[in-house]
Amino acid sequence: MALDFTTLNSMRQHNPAWRLLCSDHAPLILSFLHQVFVRPNVRSLKAEDMAEALEDTLYALRQQMEDTAFPRTARDYLEDWASPDKGWLRKFYQHGTENAVFDMTPATEKALSWLEQLAERSFVGTESRLRTLFDLLRQMNEGTQSDPEQRLADLRQRREEIDAEIARIQSGDVSLMDDTGIKERFSQFTRMARDLLADFREVEHNFRRLDRAVRERVALWDGTKGALLDEILTQHDLINNSDQGRSFQAFWNFLMSSSRQEELSQQLDHILSLPVIAALHPDPRLRRIHYDWLEAGDHTQRTVAQLSHRLRQFLDDQSRQETRRIMDILHNIEARALAARPYLPDYPPDESLTELESMAATPDLIMERPLYAPPLPTLLSLDPLPDDAAEVADPMALYEQVVVDRLRLTENIQQALIEAQQVSLAALLRRYPLEQGLSELVAYLQLSSERFESLIDEKTSDHVSWDIMSADGSIITRNATLQRVIFVRSA
Repeated sequence: MALDFTTLNSMRQHNPAWRLLCSDHAPLILSFLHQVFVRPNVRSLKAEDMAEALEDTLYALRQQMEDTAFPRTARDYLEDWASPDKGWLRKFYQHGTENAVFDMTPATEKALSWLEQLAERSFVGTESRLRTLFDLLRQMNEGTQSDPEQRLADLRQRREEIDAEIARIQSGDVSLMDDTGIKERFSQFTRMARDLLADFREVEHNFRRLDRAVRERVALWDGTKGALLDEILTQHDLINNSDQGRSFQAFWNFLMSSSRQEELSQQLDHILSLPVIAALHPDPRLRRIHYDWLEAGDHTQRTVAQLSHRLRQFLDDQSRQETRRIMDILHNIEARALAARPYLPDYPPDESLTELESMAATPDLIMERPLYAPPLPTLLSLDPLPDDAAEVADPMALYEQVVVDRLRLTENIQQALIEAQQVSLAALLRRYPLEQGLSELVAYLQLSSERFESLIDEKTSDHVSWDIMSADGSIITRNATLQRVIFVRSA
């Protein structure tokens, strides 16, 4: 991109990241979004949770500054930041729900990354980056080399270098990297790991932009139906076969390998235990950075699947409408033919037997749609009951109801399957003991058949136990024996 005056002036007026940095409330916006999105690696948040967190932040800032600082409410600020003229947040509604959800846009992510680069670095390494550049050039040369003899010569040279290094180690000459080299490469790894997390939002944004372009092209289509179907399927393949789609799929296949995950875990544990790295006080999140990559990649993968599902749904809707119209025409012809059948032998009808309406547009205007009707609120009376009212049942029964949080149990199973290929229910309960007794155990068994892939070993039994409190306050231990249930990570 040419950084001339015209380009930079246009970016200053229209680029969301630039306008965010020039905003009067930039410190509030960037610090809050970094706190709720970047630091915990959260991809999206409900509007209610966002408003509550922002209200707490505004209250703390007003205590530090003055009561008139930031006079608007949290929801007003969030709606303003998500408006089209700002573009710092993306507001959308999840499929099948009426709850608004906020997500940070790639422009905001870029502004935060640029601010992090402004901080002074006590150590700036160059040697590791030079080696990285050489490695990239070597990979491109090897990947584009079509001469088999040249590729074999390169491989033989690398084999000789490896054999020479093995011989040196066997002779006792083990060369170790100094502390400067370790710190330099660790700093580069940290920066690239965080940049990779930030790139996922831009990848997801590009996928949505491709889908929007396909929909616009289909909406303006004026050709035949066969050509329209061919266009939809072609554009659907273009999303998956684009450079963005192929690169993301290659990344996902590489990271989903269990051997790669185990290798990353072992190497991170070893590096973070080195004294020179421990003295730098690294971010604890780096120990599970590959799990953060998995969560961010899974969110992007679900977005791509939703886009593909919407295209297929559009295709199904078009076919369903055409089929319904054809069946209505056929039924109309049959009805008219049956009505005219008694007169056909002697007196054929003079008028036409059936008519077909000409092709006409039937627009669905927005103002013709019914307005949203909110549900009627439930009114509760706070007046005390009269003295002669019937005896009311014991209200303590309301507090003895047990509600099992299935979402928490699902997260427990997902966390265990991230760390292992499969896990038994007994091992899972040792890690997350039962808190609600038999009801929670039954909920785990329901999830094994409804939500997750699972196996049942009928020849092996597991024993589980939990504690309950009796009416007199004593602790009673309950035991249960069941066939072994094994949760398996889905492919």
